Amino acid sequence: VIPPMFFGDKRRFRTDVFLLSVKVLKLGQKLNEGKTKQIFELVDEPGHVLVQSKDQITAGNAVRKDQMEGKAAIANRTTSCVFKLLQEAGIKTAFVRQQSETAFVAAHCEMIPIEWVCRRVATGSFLKRNPGVKEGYRFSPLKMEMFFKDDANNDPQWSEEQLLETKFSLAGLNIGRCEVDIMNRSTVAIFEVLERAWATQNCTLVDMKIEFGVNVRTKEIVLADVIDNDSWRLWPAGDRSQQKDKQVYRDLKEVTPEAMQMVKKNFEWVSERVKLLLEPKACGRVVVLMGSTSDLAHCEKIRKACGSYGIHCVLRVTSAHKGPDETLRIKAEYEGDGVPTVFVAVAGRSNGLGPVMSGNTAYPVINCPPITPDWGAQDIWSSLRMPSGLGCSTVFSPDAAAQFAAQIFGLSDHLVWSKLRASMLNTWLSLKQADKKLQACSL
Repeated sequence: VIPPMFFGDKRRFRTDVFLLSVKVLKLGQKLNEGKTKQIFELVDEPGHVLVQSKDQITAGNAVRKDQMEGKAAIANRTTSCVFKLLQEAGIKTAFVRQQSETAFVAAHCEMIPIEWVCRRVATGSFLKRNPGVKEGYRFSPLKMEMFFKDDANNDPQWSEEQLLETKFSLAGLNIGRCEVDIMNRSTVAIFEVLERAWATQNCTLVDMKIEFGVNVRTKEIVLADVIDNDSWRLWPAGDRSQQKDKQVYRDLKEVTPEAMQMVKKNFEWVSERVKLLLEPKACGRVVVLMGSTSDLAHCEKIRKACGSYGIHCVLRVTSAHKGPDETLRIKAEYEGDGVPTVFVAVAGRSNGLGPVMSGNTAYPVINCPPITPDWGAQDIWSSLRMPSGLGCSTVFSPDAAAQFAAQIFGLSDHLVWSKLRASMLNTWLSLKQADKKLQACSL
């Protein structure tokens, strides 16, 4: 935002424009201001807002608050990276783009006044509310809690029944059973994606709080607000004594310049590490071997599906029956460069590709034969009945073959795993919403 302007002895704060290099954003009215951010309408981008971070850090509903120079930029970098990671996975969020060092653009949402808290490890307030539970107790499945945003009453914990009985209506959407289930299930998926990502940095995501809003244009529930170092507990190597989150600030007995510098270094550590979460940990590929170009359309479907997971896919033509030496030469070509590879064998009639490949490579092999209406029922047995010592699997759907390959790569690549996890969530969401629409039509 344009810095304060001085006219004579009067100080005026300009909030009508926002500058980013040559880009000018015209700001409308201030829609909201919290302890750590301001939200402005965007005049030239209807349905969007600017989320401007502050340099303020607070604890205990602002009972303790201090200025931390540079916090706005650190928090904005962290939030932007986290939302990019989630969006690339396929999770719907309000985030649109990072606009500057200290602000980002988001879809305009009416916020649901609930903090959803997801816990993997018991610590903090959970121990106070549940005496007898030892710190470090691991929740499997994840422990879900919700808190009503009410500073005057210290954000009381709510049950699902309380949320349902309140009958919130936001941006024209009534918050009922379906919507509560969507937020609950989404919170778990979001936590698991970020947990998996932080594990690549040998860092335990202990717990996390998030908020949802209703997009005023689409009427969809989306992840909104921010996710920064105020939002979670992070323990490097699972060691609380190394914690890098805001809990360090909460635990200060005395706020001194030296203590605040330590807090700032922790926040900077997180903002630097979070950028690494966008980087794949391993590079893999799928090599599709087809018996002839008559199977090309089937193979193209596999390649397209692989692309949706961010996996490089190569198509080759070879026949294990007619040219076994060439088939093994191609196999050796992709074994020799050290790139993790999954082979997919596409052969109709009698499938020799899958068994020959499986018997001569330690890499995974997936049979994906195209089924024809004439001899298809008989041909599939050449993919299903394998000699002993062969471990290739068989799927008939091109999409399923790509998904199986993605699951293999997802064991070592958190970005691929995240896409799989988000896909599971989105499938569940579509079923939930379809059921809601059907019920509405039946009433």
